[in-house]
Amino acid sequence: MPQLLPVGPTCFRIGVVIPLQGPGGIFGPSCVAVCEMARDELNRGDGVDGRRVEIVYIDGGRPPQQVAAEVARLIDTDRIDAVTGWHISSVRRLLAPLVSGRVPYVYTSLFEGGERAPGVYCSGETPEQQIFPALAWMRHHLGLRRWHVVGAKYVWPLMSMDKTIRSAGTLDIEIVGSTFVEMGAGDDPRLPAAVAGSGCDGVLMLLVGQDAVAFNRSFAAAGLDRRITRYSPLMDENMLLASGAEATERLYCSASYFSSLTSGHAVDFLGRYLAAAGPSAPTLNNMAQSCYQGIQTLLELGRRADELSVSAFDAAIDGLVLESPRGVVTYHGNQAVQSVNLARADTFDFDVLLTL
Repeated sequence: MPQLLPVGPTCFRIGVVIPLQGPGGIFGPSCVAVCEMARDELNRGDGVDGRRVEIVYIDGGRPPQQVAAEVARLIDTDRIDAVTGWHISSVRRLLAPLVSGRVPYVYTSLFEGGERAPGVYCSGETPEQQIFPALAWMRHHLGLRRWHVVGAKYVWPLMSMDKTIRSAGTLDIEIVGSTFVEMGAGDDPRLPAAVAGSGCDGVLMLLVGQDAVAFNRSFAAAGLDRRITRYSPLMDENMLLASGAEATERLYCSASYFSSLTSGHAVDFLGRYLAAAGPSAPTLNNMAQSCYQGIQTLLELGRRADELSVSAFDAAIDGLVLESPRGVVTYHGNQAVQSVNLARADTFDFDVLLTL
């Protein structure tokens, strides 16, 4: 249960929906630590439009219907003024109509694209920004043409695969097979077996958190890492550590943010995070940084809009520009457009190769 904050105009209360259990729960501690940092930084200044920032954590790792019911209760009882956070698209699809016109909602996760609900602002990467350029680069530079997709049975993996199939000709690749499992079933032996029998050059991994960790281990245990490359748009430093160094050979990832980025904004962000969270800080990753960016987006919309309302934020979002650790982020309508980097796993960190 989240803390219940007092009703009133002196606080700007942000409901942060992040997974604290399930396959995505591996990201939870990092996301919480970054949100605490963002709150404290804002409250050392003027907060949001002069209102002190408070965070209400909502466990987005539960069944989507349970998450939506809690968010609805918090909105109905005037306990939150905005929603943000990293969570899967199945949760977003229930939250978007629920919050529409009532409170602003910055959705920070990578996703399948196409969200158009009023008051919903998407700051994460889409397949067009993230997956397609990575596959094109790997085709041209690594010669990888034949891909088998492994994924979870929910909207982001399924729609991302469909988009990739439709763009396969342009990318000069072929999807030779796919295997999907329920969330929580990343250790299903059908996954490596299907890959081994597909004749693929590469595996497009559309698994979340601990499911991808389990697949990495079984993939390496089957010896597939010696001849087949893996690429994932959703892989972080926590997952590398949990997979183990022996299970991350020939593993690539693309994302707008890695903690190993060396730009001025990225280095400053990492330094502030380590100073705020201390020596035992959870690993900084893309998911956590996206939560920070969600809170910053709410702040910048508050500065740009005439008032803290969904209609005012809707009028202000198009053309909003943020300077961030992931570079310049520009909103085209309600969707952020940003640079995406390609990296290769290097033991427990990412070696960033280039900006796609």
